[in-house]
Amino acid sequence: MHRLPLLITLIAAALVSAGCKKTPPANISATVNDRAITFADLEKQFGMQFPPQPGQTENDDQTMINKLEVLRSMIDQEIMMQRAEKNGLLAQQADVDADFAKLKGGFTEEEFKKRLEEKKMTAEDLKSDIRKKLSIEKLITKEITSKINITDKDVSDFYGSNKQNFNLAEPQVHLAQILTTPVADASIRNLKNDKAQNDDQAKRKMQQISDRLRAGEDFSMLAQNYSEDPGSSANGGDLGFVSESALEKANIDLRRLVSQMQPGQISPVIKTGEGYRILKLLSKEPAGQRELSDPRVQQTIRETLMNRKDQLFRSAFLEAVRNEAHVENYLARVVGQLDPKK
Repeated sequence: MHRLPLLITLIAAALVSAGCKKTPPANISATVNDRAITFADLEKQFGMQFPPQPGQTENDDQTMINKLEVLRSMIDQEIMMQRAEKNGLLAQQADVDADFAKLKGGFTEEEFKKRLEEKKMTAEDLKSDIRKKLSIEKLITKEITSKINITDKDVSDFYGSNKQNFNLAEPQVHLAQILTTPVADASIRNLKNDKAQNDDQAKRKMQQISDRLRAGEDFSMLAQNYSEDPGSSANGGDLGFVSESALEKANIDLRRLVSQMQPGQISPVIKTGEGYRILKLLSKEPAGQRELSDPRVQQTIRETLMNRKDQLFRSAFLEAVRNEAHVENYLARVVGQLDPKK
């Protein structure tokens, strides 16, 4: 009986100690499995994605919403990096250096230095980002891409359900796009919830996307994450087949540009009435019905099914590894005025 008060005291002390462990150091915005994401890291990443705007304060509601979105993305990236490390899939230094050289190759030394300064980055920051990107790509390839299997029956079933889509009344082009617009529109959504607020932001954002495409990043993933076209961003920017006459009617300059492109080619940044866009030409198709025996039809169907499975498996995989990770989002608690002990 004399031990009961002592036991209660020990339990109370343990609970107090556990509650104290929830209080982060002043410079930590979040932890993932006890690895810290500092406020300095967050501010740097936030500044790259959301340059300061006149009249906007650090505690402005929209600023905090954007900052929480950036932090969520950084948390997801850290979760994936830790999984890549656990599976022995971290990028090799030689691969990082090769990608760095490829990205730098399109600029003079002065231009490259200026571009880094605009992004408030150092060369080492960029190499760190490249390492993360390559490591996560290796993880995705092993855990997702390698497990996707599209059978002949899958292709045949898709063709049977969509045969009319392969009957072209006139020559068509299969396009994908990434779009940024200068209009502040809260209804526009993408995976990163990233929206330009004015022309300068739209132009800068598109230039950053262009740089990442030149560095070898996947067009469809960048479109899902950042494109401001609500009709195509969720599908990796895929606009489907567009007739040559419709393209010319919409914009004769675009028609001329696309006519000079080859399948797989990505356009430079194009300024149009809507804002800034980058196009990718997926294929060119003459008029007439395309049969299933046509290798181009089979390739198109396989790519469509692969992209669907890839997006589905990526979402499921990320959700699964999130559930396995121990995440403490201290910034969210402070903003939401949440008591971690409750």
